[in-house]
Amino acid sequence: MLAPECGTLFLVVGPSGSGKDTLLDGARVALRMDSGFVFPRRVITRPSDAGGEDHIAATSEEFDAHRDAGAFALHWTANGHAYGVPNSIERDLDAGRSVVVNVSRTVIDEARMRLTPVRVILLTVSDEVLAQRLSARGRETRPEIEARLARARAFRISGNDVVEISNDGAAPEAIMRFVAVLSDSARHRPPSGAATAAVATERSV
Repeated sequence: MLAPECGTLFLVVGPSGSGKDTLLDGARVALRMDSGFVFPRRVITRPSDAGGEDHIAATSEEFDAHRDAGAFALHWTANGHAYGVPNSIERDLDAGRSVVVNVSRTVIDEARMRLTPVRVILLTVSDEVLAQRLSARGRETRPEIEARLARARAFRISGNDVVEISNDGAAPEAIMRFVAVLSDSARHRPPSGAATAAVATERSV
């Protein structure tokens, strides 16, 4: 029996406020019946009740111990926290499953070298919409928002493996495009109509 082709690693990147969590949550729901897609929980050095994504909480000491033991396929630090993607994704990829995960752009080159095939999904958003989103969530001061906007303008990633999705509009349409990219690029065969199901699911909530 032939071994399965390695699955695709989808790296979701974009500036803070670009809607990564919204699209990931929508895709997870839309593709919940497809066991060929895996959405791993990240390990993060912040409390589990801190809000945001469903993650595995770890202290700095616990994170360092996991990292030193080789427990992460990818890891990085950002905004005062450490983030790790469990090395279980390597088994998923070897088994032919597609892995979809939010990462820092700083680990893209490493992933391209070690975990091919890779598809980078870059989320973009206009200054006006991004400023509104950052202000609405109430985490940053005005100077901090301006600093994030400046970093977002400088957020550039290039390569033949990069797909750009504009996320200025309504969430269902962006989720539909996101799921379509996942379905079209996955090496396994997702159920037909997944992208349409994403929009139907979002609109029924």
